[in-house]
Amino acid sequence: MGGNGGSGSNADKRPNEQLGSWFVRSGWSKGELARQVNRRARQMGAHHISTDTSRVRRWLDGEQPREPIPRILSELFSERFGCVVAIEELGLRCAHQSLSVSGIDLPWAGPQTVELISEFSRSDLMLARRGFLGTSLALAAGPALIEPMQRWLVPSPAGGPPEAPVLPVQSASRRGTKLSGPELDLLESTTRMFRQWDAQCGGGLRRKAVVGQLHEVTDLLQEPQPGAVSRRLFKVAAELAELAGWMSYDVGLQPTAQKYFVLALHASKEAGEKPLGSYILSNMSRQMIHVGRPDDALELIHLAQYGSRDCSTARTQAMLYAMEARAYANMGQPNKCHRAVRMAQEAFAETSASDQDPDWIRFFSEAELHAENAHSYRDLAYVAGRSPTYASLARPEMQKAVELFGQDDEHQRSYALNLIGMATVHLLEKEPEQSAAVAEKALVVAKRVRSERVNTRLRKTVDTASRDFSGVAEVTHLAEQLALQLPDSVDAAQAV
Repeated sequence: MGGNGGSGSNADKRPNEQLGSWFVRSGWSKGELARQVNRRARQMGAHHISTDTSRVRRWLDGEQPREPIPRILSELFSERFGCVVAIEELGLRCAHQSLSVSGIDLPWAGPQTVELISEFSRSDLMLARRGFLGTSLALAAGPALIEPMQRWLVPSPAGGPPEAPVLPVQSASRRGTKLSGPELDLLESTTRMFRQWDAQCGGGLRRKAVVGQLHEVTDLLQEPQPGAVSRRLFKVAAELAELAGWMSYDVGLQPTAQKYFVLALHASKEAGEKPLGSYILSNMSRQMIHVGRPDDALELIHLAQYGSRDCSTARTQAMLYAMEARAYANMGQPNKCHRAVRMAQEAFAETSASDQDPDWIRFFSEAELHAENAHSYRDLAYVAGRSPTYASLARPEMQKAVELFGQDDEHQRSYALNLIGMATVHLLEKEPEQSAAVAEKALVVAKRVRSERVNTRLRKTVDTASRDFSGVAEVTHLAEQLALQLPDSVDAAQAV
């Protein structure tokens, strides 16, 4: 069982009561936990991991597993309980990492930002071996996350967008020539192309291509460049780092995603791009909702709103209000959720085709607005104990989102996610047959996109249907089809 060995002598071992407590509450058997560890290890390319029930028993007895097992266990228990379960809370020890790899409280300065993005993207490409880097990170939450991000608002020493640093040439192979306007245009258009691919195909298909492009841009930032060129390059780096984070989030590499988001925020500050920074913070907020930290999500959204209130377009403001509603919904605050939904609708009503919206916010269409509002009401329904009132509010919004995304070939992942959302609404309204029919449509789309997020949500929805409506033939058939057509997680190791 290579790679699974523990550390410390047998004489020093005592039962790991913390791990045992989480394990008992999870409801898993030792065999099931071993299978999940092995599956997650395969996703990351850690094929040397081969865990069994006897190994799990030894962990519970006090054996300290080596990396990446502690990180895998942290992620699995976090997903199981819908909240961040740190390695330390499992009674396990973290491996020591350098600041550039492990931390998010990083210096807000151009040279360091370039160096950190370069090092992290190189590690992802070369050392991580297909996502393995994600196991050497911890997901930050609470003050450890919010306080460093608040420094995004601190003005640069000059009182405005900073002059991008001129960094020394580090090798003789560097060109040492200035980028032309057409070259910069090409870099920006390539970023737009990657964004389109992500929307169509999911994060698992081109993630490492995006990381590679990001690393190339940091090489360019380490060449002497005029200030205006450097700021454009920082903007490209911010957009690519955000996209690398989003794709990592989509394939289930949560700590890796958060690190890219943080680096993207740093690069956006160097570019003087506050609206882009607010968008990055909104994705960090979405991730916090995903891991069961809506209070952190709300803090991040308020930070985004405050930092870009004077410079964001109506479309960006609408998106931020919609995410604020999601946070309030998951906190169980219906009045504030309703208000944020209304503000999102009012802001979106002020958009027009002639608006000078940047490419990164153009995804926030009428369909996306309906989708976010639908999920806010759906989440409220669950928080309120499967409230039929909030489910009835979610239904028309979700139906409209499904209808609009069904006409859009460019956003297939969003179409799948909202079909799944519609299936959950049917379950809330005790309509298992309709839920199964919609989920089966989602299964067809899920097979076309490389998104672990889609697959996970679909599996959870089918599991819920099977548990609550086990005697319904349509639900039984759907579960059988899911097992046949989507038998295992999308392999994040193929994120090339």
